[in-house]
Amino acid sequence: MGWLWAIIVGLVLGLIAKAVIPGKQHLPLWLTVILGMIGGIAGNAIARSAGVDATSGIDWWRHIFQLAAAIILVGLGDAAYTAARGGKRRA
Repeated sequence: MGWLWAIIVGLVLGLIAKAVIPGKQHLPLWLTVILGMIGGIAGNAIARSAGVDATSGIDWWRHIFQLAAAIILVGLGDAAYTAARGGKRRA
């Protein structure tokens, strides 16, 4: 069940990140989900190191760190994906 939640959270974080980043991203959905999952894991690690990983109620800071990490990873991933495809953008 943990993997299912990781995929769902990765999908949500990745799609929000794609919506926040200006312009059109050319990442396929599977790569967006993977980068969103990695962003969630990185955000959890950052929240843990900042001491805000377990708070009472909703962990807003943890979610903010997760989203920020996902935005950075999706932005970098899109640039790398576009460069790997020879700088050609798909229609």
